[in-house]
Amino acid sequence: MKEGYVLKSKGKPDGDALRKINRYTRREFTAEEIYTFSVVLCDNEIDRDGERFTEEALQKLAVLFVGKTGIFNHSMQTQNQTARIYDCAVERDGERTTQTEEPYCRLVAQAYLPKSDKNSDLILELDSGIKKEVSVGCAVGKVTCSICGADLKQGGCTHVKGKTYGGKTCCAVLSEPTDAYEWSFVAVPAQREAGVIKNFSTKDAENVEKMLSSADGELTLSAEQAHRILKRLETLEALAECGRMYRGELENSFVKYAGIAQPEIPAKTAARVAAEMDAEDLKCFEKAYRRRAQEVLPLSPQLAPAHRTESSAFNAEYKI
Repeated sequence: MKEGYVLKSKGKPDGDALRKINRYTRREFTAEEIYTFSVVLCDNEIDRDGERFTEEALQKLAVLFVGKTGIFNHSMQTQNQTARIYDCAVERDGERTTQTEEPYCRLVAQAYLPKSDKNSDLILELDSGIKKEVSVGCAVGKVTCSICGADLKQGGCTHVKGKTYGGKTCCAVLSEPTDAYEWSFVAVPAQREAGVIKNFSTKDAENVEKMLSSADGELTLSAEQAHRILKRLETLEALAECGRMYRGELENSFVKYAGIAQPEIPAKTAARVAAEMDAEDLKCFEKAYRRRAQEVLPLSPQLAPAHRTESSAFNAEYKI
């Protein structure tokens, strides 16, 4: 489960909670000024995506999530900040086991927000259970197959998530968390951008593009997110350079064969036409002109060995 839910409202913090909360405030707040609540962030059960955290991963996330802000719908803008985690711990349920027959564990966070006119509606929604579902955003360093242990970030294996092998359900095991970004109140926890960010993919690029296009003020990215975006851009730039080289060779070939097949067309005109074509059209015309050029002027090298055909009379006197 990479999404969770609000457990219950605690109301006023006790002395120990207030001390932890005031580590994040610019002045000392009193218990009467603060509203606190508990929230389950995630657990070690196989989720609807066929993935699960290890207990060790939850323990690491318990450290990483302390101090992280709560927002709405994973929209990383300052105006969407609503609460902050001041404490986090893994809870084990000795009477419950997961699908993998391990003791059930869940990551439970304690969050706070100041009591104010602005937050009064949110506090009411929390107390009434309207605002309940949450989803987390974090990064993990390792994703392995639960059946064979293959590294799923480096190519994977033949096992299929959700299928059973030898009585065991296959899933992706998430371990070695590297960062915890945020946690969000969401209407539907299964929305596309919810869940663990394991690698920067095309979907992540689409999400970032939406985030950038909808931003009307400050936009906050974590160091990990910025690093992944830069790596993605480097990969795309390398691929683009390969594409530019291929396109250039294709355009040059088109102009050459067009000049042979239809010499009345100036090379500059052919080059201009080639530059305006999309890749599929350019490949089609280049192939057609290559074929016609072969008919007009054989394209085999001048120094290519000639194909010798012996006449039937060659050395006939030695044939029996």
